[in-house]
Amino acid sequence: MPNLTGKVAIVTGSTKGIGRAIAERLVNEGANVVVTSRTESDVESVAEHLGQHALGIAADVSDPASCQRVVDETIERFGRLDVLVNNAGLGIFKPISEMSVEEWRLQVDVNLGGVFYLSKAALPHLSATGDGYIINVGSLASRNTFARGTGYNASKFGLLGMTEAMMLDVRYDDVRVSIIMPGSVNTPFNDNDPSPDRGWKLEADDCALAVMQLLEYPKEAHVSRIEMRPSQPKRG
Repeated sequence: MPNLTGKVAIVTGSTKGIGRAIAERLVNEGANVVVTSRTESDVESVAEHLGQHALGIAADVSDPASCQRVVDETIERFGRLDVLVNNAGLGIFKPISEMSVEEWRLQVDVNLGGVFYLSKAALPHLSATGDGYIINVGSLASRNTFARGTGYNASKFGLLGMTEAMMLDVRYDDVRVSIIMPGSVNTPFNDNDPSPDRGWKLEADDCALAVMQLLEYPKEAHVSRIEMRPSQPKRG
């Protein structure tokens, strides 16, 4: 595992599931971590659990001003920013005929807009470290469509394109950009409860391990995409 002592990371959507597993891994390896979600009580609880190296900030990533505030408060508290993990996301799974305009906009604003707003606010600070990193948590739905996935697929396809273009934009500014694309993960996403009956799926910590592996590579090496799948998915 990389030695992250003294490094500072923001992890969005980090009070449960994949985001929380990533935050825990980062703290365990010595990083200072900013935990975010929309619910202040959840943020405070997780930050307290993670200890003195964690700061909780309640924020709505679909709001540009809220994203800027997260970055500003991070710099005010820790004085630097080395890693941004854009993990916050949601899915509303309906046929296009049943999906409201508000539901469409919400998915795009959170899953795609939030990554843009936070990355844009964070980039000057990431570049200043000389070895900054943006890691976007996408999905295999970034490449594979499915029925009832109109909004979700659109946002995740967009995230893959944004990640790859942003990588080219900032590679000479000392910032690497990568995307992790997991398949089915045993988390509370979409109001599911983690369960042993779903044990064939990836676990949240599998995705957190992928983040740590990216951070372990030396600056001159850039793994731009990681696709992850359950090794033995449930047979239909």
